[in-house]
Amino acid sequence: QAKLVESGGGLVQAGGSLRLSCAASGRTLNTYAMAWFRQAPGKERDFVARISSGGGSTTYADSVKGRFTISRDNAKNTVYLQMNSLKPEDTAVYYCNAVLPPTYFPANWWAQGTQVTVSS
Repeated sequence: QAKLVESGGGLVQAGGSLRLSCAASGRTLNTYAMAWFRQAPGKERDFVARISSGGGSTTYADSVKGRFTISRDNAKNTVYLQMNSLKPEDTAVYYCNAVLPPTYFPANWWAQGTQVTVSS
């Protein structure tokens, strides 16, 4: 089991940007597809973005398409989420995790997440 640590969250005004990082230890991530999820208060955890093990393929939720970019640096065992044009509805705790084919169900590696708050 990998230990994941998310960072980079914070308070930002609407229209601003943040870059989240997800660093892993205990396991090499380069054989795993990775994803970001988010959970707003009182809501279920939702899929945000996914990237293939090699980084050549990405998938996004419709709500973030064109604003967020997922990337990875396998040499650093780290996954990123660049978030631009942030909206108040992006406010949530953001989590990264490995996702397992063929259904891309998340692994049992959930960590603490990083809080993103977007003010209007």
